[in-house]
Amino acid sequence: MDNGAENYRRFLEGDEKGIEAIITEYKDGLILFLNSYVRNLDIAEELAEDTFVRLFLKKPKNRGGASFKTWLYTIGRNIATDYLRKLSRRKEEPLEEHYDIADEENLEKNYIRQEQKIVLHKAMNKLKPEYRNVLWLTYFEGMSNKETAEITGKKTHSVEMTLTRARAALKAELEKEGFVYEVE
Repeated sequence: MDNGAENYRRFLEGDEKGIEAIITEYKDGLILFLNSYVRNLDIAEELAEDTFVRLFLKKPKNRGGASFKTWLYTIGRNIATDYLRKLSRRKEEPLEEHYDIADEENLEKNYIRQEQKIVLHKAMNKLKPEYRNVLWLTYFEGMSNKETAEITGKKTHSVEMTLTRARAALKAELEKEGFVYEVE
């Protein structure tokens, strides 16, 4: 049993510390994953909160068919999908993502790294949503193709093919932006 599942079991048995441990462990990754859907960090944070509120109030059953993280991200994806469906009815556009430069210790190195991240995120934002989501789950969240398939509701083979196409599309988009590959 993974850590998340164990903490959720503790929470269902009445230990409030279980839900706190889940939020601490999964909050950041869930926010970034949801951001790949809604393309707005503030809204992604709200949707992540909604995901944890759903766990807290409704206490859905984890049937154990997937890892806890996969199950949690699937709940988050469903909440994001509902949000986007409502948003499309209102015909509102989400705001662009903002990027910050944090660490001032080595400003030049951090600036270059941040610029590369911006180029990568801009290139990913130009991809089809299905490409963006598969790339995000695989490379940024470190999920297997099987876990990605469970979250996206696709078959593993379909995820593998989508991932191949997504890599090619991302490479083409990065090359358009003049991204230079560094080999160390």
